[in-house]
Amino acid sequence: MSAKWILIIAAFLPFLAAISAKVGGKGFQNHTPREWLAKQEGWRARANAAQANTFEALPFFYAAFIYALFIQPVAPELVLKLGLAWVLLRVAYIYVYIRDLSSLRSLIWFAAFAVNISLLFV
Repeated sequence: MSAKWILIIAAFLPFLAAISAKVGGKGFQNHTPREWLAKQEGWRARANAAQANTFEALPFFYAAFIYALFIQPVAPELVLKLGLAWVLLRVAYIYVYIRDLSSLRSLIWFAAFAVNISLLFV
């Protein structure tokens, strides 16, 4: 997988969570999605929270990934593997967040954060 695809997939991860929250939701109207989401409870509220957290995680990942590719003298294959690991961890994060597995969610969040740190120091 190339760097551009890792970045594109990462950019779409928040929408995966958002779509999960909205699809099939009773009374959902796209005219006022934020108001509707703010009233949700349970797994839909968690899917919306996963969306917000994934948006928050993107800048650090992008910066670390691009830094590792262009600034650090490291094999691009390693950077791509770490980038793919981050994407897979964040997909898992969204899943466990929606499923309300809070301890596992925190562990996966930390693992993805550690991947970012690794990208800065490889």
